[in-house]
Amino acid sequence: MSTTNNINSKRKAILLLADGSRYEGTAIGKIGIAGGEICFNTGMTGYQEIYTDPSYYGQIVVNTTSHIGNYGVEDDEQESDSPKIRGLVVNDFSNDYSRKTADGSLQDYLEKNNIVGISDVDTRLLVRYIRDKGAMNAIICSEDLSDDELKAKVAEIPSMDGLELSSYVSTKEPYFVGDENADIKIAVLDIGVKTSILKHLASRGAYLKVFNAKTTFEEMSEWNPDGYFLSNGPGDPAAMPYAVETAQKIMEEDKPLFGICLGHQVIALACGATTFKMHNGHRGLNHPVKNLISGKSEITSQNHGFAVDLTTLKEAGSMELTHINLNDDTVAGLQVKGKKTFSVQYHPESSPGPHDSRYLFDQFINLIKS
Repeated sequence: MSTTNNINSKRKAILLLADGSRYEGTAIGKIGIAGGEICFNTGMTGYQEIYTDPSYYGQIVVNTTSHIGNYGVEDDEQESDSPKIRGLVVNDFSNDYSRKTADGSLQDYLEKNNIVGISDVDTRLLVRYIRDKGAMNAIICSEDLSDDELKAKVAEIPSMDGLELSSYVSTKEPYFVGDENADIKIAVLDIGVKTSILKHLASRGAYLKVFNAKTTFEEMSEWNPDGYFLSNGPGDPAAMPYAVETAQKIMEEDKPLFGICLGHQVIALACGATTFKMHNGHRGLNHPVKNLISGKSEITSQNHGFAVDLTTLKEAGSMELTHINLNDDTVAGLQVKGKKTFSVQYHPESSPGPHDSRYLFDQFINLIKS
């Protein structure tokens, strides 16, 4: 077992929600101030993958599982180059870690990456409150500021509704993943892609070129890919007309196209549906989804605060509903009629999470080969 002793010597921290709700706890991570939309993830494991998922950019994450930090951090579990969360709220923060393969403690990791957090919060109480009131902006502070000063800072945080964030997390320059001699070439539009998604595609015999979020279809098509992929990512899909236009042009070319989460929403928008901001969103590893084509159900990993409106999907007439969330009947998957295009509102790479949905990567590769 390894131990780190720099957990801010039990320094006080405050969590203040936009509606005035206030929680006191102990500072973890970097001493400072951090604000963003507060949301909760119900996963029992995989905290490092959650924190480094670009889809969480601009958000404060509440972990609902009681103990966080007890297995440390490991370089291989990064989903991007660094944590993308704005802040962290936990119940019991472990200063010790016992995993032999760990590269360090979570406290050191948070400090190194300038993540402000708070522990010793009754997260059951907090999550029930957010569940009922809905996701809202919040601020974490471990500095000496008054409540009035914190309220003023919360008021300055922009609403996630209407916020474009993909351009902040996307790669600046194109890069390649996989074997350059592979038979299949896939162009990836990075609007917040997770590393494990790229690994799953490459492991199935694909050579990937990952493009910046605002790359045009014309630029991507110059590489002459066999298929296209639209990634997950943060923010409001309705604030991304550039990606919607790219998706429309890909479908006009009629090469295989697969979208996950934000990519799924962009495809729906490109086909005439609309999206909406959810009361809470879905974030966790145990969301049940039914595949309406096979009739089978899957336990899925999810992370999204927006969803495709089912009524407008049906009214558009160009899409078929393929998957539905069994908790609230929201759209969980679609395919475009007459096109080689499909998408899902969850994470088949499941990092972390169950492996029920990894067949979707095989489905994409087989579509390219057909």
